[in-house]
Amino acid sequence: MRIVVDANVPAADACFGELGELIRLPGREIDAAALRDADVVVVRSITRIDEAVVDAAMSGKSRLRFVGTCTIGTDPVDTRALARHGVSFASAPGCNAEAVVDYVLSSLLTLAERQGWQLSERRVGIVGVGNVGERLRKRLAAMGIECLACDPPRAEAEGAEAGVPHFVDLDTLIDECDVLCLHTPLVREGPHATRHLFDAQRIARLEPGTVLLNAGRGDCVDGLALRQRLTGLGDISAVLDVWESEPKIDAALRDLVEIATPHIAGYSMDGKLRGSHQVYAALCRYLGLPARLTLDSLLPAPPVPRLVLDGGLEPEDALRRCLRAVYDVRRDHDSLYRESRQRGMAAGFDACRADYPPRRELATLEVELREGARELAPLLEGMGCRVD
Repeated sequence: MRIVVDANVPAADACFGELGELIRLPGREIDAAALRDADVVVVRSITRIDEAVVDAAMSGKSRLRFVGTCTIGTDPVDTRALARHGVSFASAPGCNAEAVVDYVLSSLLTLAERQGWQLSERRVGIVGVGNVGERLRKRLAAMGIECLACDPPRAEAEGAEAGVPHFVDLDTLIDECDVLCLHTPLVREGPHATRHLFDAQRIARLEPGTVLLNAGRGDCVDGLALRQRLTGLGDISAVLDVWESEPKIDAALRDLVEIATPHIAGYSMDGKLRGSHQVYAALCRYLGLPARLTLDSLLPAPPVPRLVLDGGLEPEDALRRCLRAVYDVRRDHDSLYRESRQRGMAAGFDACRADYPPRRELATLEVELREGARELAPLLEGMGCRVD
């Protein structure tokens, strides 16, 4: 069995090496020809497998029977086209959700520190309450932060069932929130289309001082309209991890946003390995084989397993220190600027992703609270830390 794998899929040898002949290719080079000659293809988010690619791959003789993406997003893959040709598909829902929430909190706490405000004093609006948005809502609740949620498909599906967060429409969210966090998939058409969900009109309506953070899909925000608002009035702040036209992103927009990162919000080692293992397990099920490999066997010990906090720290400062022990978003911001200026935008953007340094999740951190710091326990436990 011939298995073509994106070269950036971690633990590929451990997960897929015993199942067949492993062929590693850069994600952007996995095309119709690569699909045609493979039995199994395993990708990440940068490989586009649209209808034209699928049809071209399946024309004539093709061995392709299974496609897996080790990410939560499925929009780069036309699953209907695969199904039409009898090709099975698997993704890794929720695999990097914790990492994305770490990214959001690291970004917002960094921005608050730079600009001199407290996140606890803000009302946060979450657009898209799926795996990421729901986890973010729970962590913000642990901080005592008021949240509003907008998710029309979920609101329609679940209505007023118990336990469902209070949903509002997007315009209400814009009017009533100081911080807006986007965690939506890219839906190009239909009643709940998300392409340019934040278009020129909605971007113009943002109140001065608003923070707009997008860690969902780049096309959900009209980049030109955002650049014009930041250039003209310059009275809002933006944090962008995802961009239109990746990897050839708008350099002028990159220079205007407060935190600019190269689509790495979910790039924790834990999330990547979790994604590889989920696709491995799905492929084993497809092949009718037992999944002998466990996720725990893939995960190394964290480089910073324990942090000691003494008294005298404000809650947000304590949380900021804990986050930075495992992940500091400023590193990724600086990396994008450095690499894109040295290599060019597209090559620099991809280099940041291909050479991404190891990063763990907040849940891997154990925190010892000394006398005077015990009152921080509920907050840190609510963030997912193990508290001693």
